[in-house]
Amino acid sequence: MPVTLKDIAEKVGYSITTVSRALAGYDDVAESTRQRILRAAAEMGYHPNATARRLQKRRTDTIGFVIPTHGPRFSDPFFSEVLAGIGNKAAEWDLDLLVSTRAPGTEELQVYERMVLGRRVDGLLVVRTRHRDQRIAYLIEQGFPFVAFGRSDVDADFPYLDVDGKAGVRQLTQHLIELGHRRIAYVSAPLNLVFASHRLEGYREALAANGVFFDETLVVVGELTERSGYAVGRELLIRERRPTAIIACNDLMALGVISAAQGLGLTVGRGVAVAGFDDVPLAEHAHPPLTTVRQPIYEIGQRICDMLIRLLREETLEERHVILQPKLIVRESCGARARE
Repeated sequence: MPVTLKDIAEKVGYSITTVSRALAGYDDVAESTRQRILRAAAEMGYHPNATARRLQKRRTDTIGFVIPTHGPRFSDPFFSEVLAGIGNKAAEWDLDLLVSTRAPGTEELQVYERMVLGRRVDGLLVVRTRHRDQRIAYLIEQGFPFVAFGRSDVDADFPYLDVDGKAGVRQLTQHLIELGHRRIAYVSAPLNLVFASHRLEGYREALAANGVFFDETLVVVGELTERSGYAVGRELLIRERRPTAIIACNDLMALGVISAAQGLGLTVGRGVAVAGFDDVPLAEHAHPPLTTVRQPIYEIGQRICDMLIRLLREETLEERHVILQPKLIVRESCGARARE
């Protein structure tokens, strides 16, 4: 049977209250008494009741993470990397991670409400931020601790980490222009996502800086999935005046574009250049390997989790707004010699 506070109290000759307060670290217990109780507890193999301790502290020692994903299957390697980073950082602090998946919308917001009002978690991580993001507005209204991966135009200050997607896509577009491409298509993420707006702006800035006409018919919107990339990529490539290069807003859509091009008999890297964004593990091993913009996905997961933990520990964040710089990774899919 498990050792109880009563067992320890009987062994050391103190009250259960004194034993409890000594084990909990209260400073009204003499140090010599505390050490005697701690030694007895260790010798007897005492393990505290985690549930009782959490109730006593009014904490759950749990972080919440709601993945905004569509469909019955979870297959986005971007979220897998982020989740690994979050989970490993949480484990370093003996914190649990409560993960839920919901498509954006009413049901998703209800999950946030249940986690907050039911006190199921101590804090939340928000990803793929949106314009006028209801999740962020709700958490601010509730005064609930959270950190976001991404910026938003919500009229309030909140802690976030983001990647300069505009700079990343600008570099990528510039690289394709330097390879001689002028008819460059762009497959965007849904434009309610803040990062989609930033990346599209980088594409437009690079075209303008090089005197390349912005053709709005070459901009199409996908759903951040390989299937969507295949569909929009094929539609672009069967046009009478097809693009010579296609940039996709994430690697999954870029891989779909590659499949569409190959299905039409085109050689990717020679017949058409294809590039993505993220540098998920699949990118390097695609056929051909995918030119992309690398953001440190695992590190991002670790850092946003670390920021939230510091908030929960009531520490001051040295940086509340962190912007990381991405890196252009050139591989064979754009027709250039691979380099990093």
